[in-house]
Amino acid sequence: MSKYETVAVFSLKNGEEKAKELVEKFKALIEANGTMEAVDEWGIRKLAYPINYETDGYYVLYTYEADVAFPAELDRVFNITDGVLRTLIVAR
Repeated sequence: MSKYETVAVFSLKNGEEKAKELVEKFKALIEANGTMEAVDEWGIRKLAYPINYETDGYYVLYTYEADVAFPAELDRVFNITDGVLRTLIVAR
């Protein structure tokens, strides 16, 4: 088990409620595959540059412990999920 941090930026195109649903979806996915340490919701922030014509995003920091193969699977799920603008997964 290794420790990881993931920052995700969710789209606000469909509303803040939809972004919060995505926060819970990925929280449940991480808890099913590892040990969640913290979920720090930074909320709505201005993006440094427009992504898909959007200027604001909903930022979330996940801190967790998981098997070394899990971050690749998490990244795959992030990439195929609508409403995810950007993600960054790093080992602590």
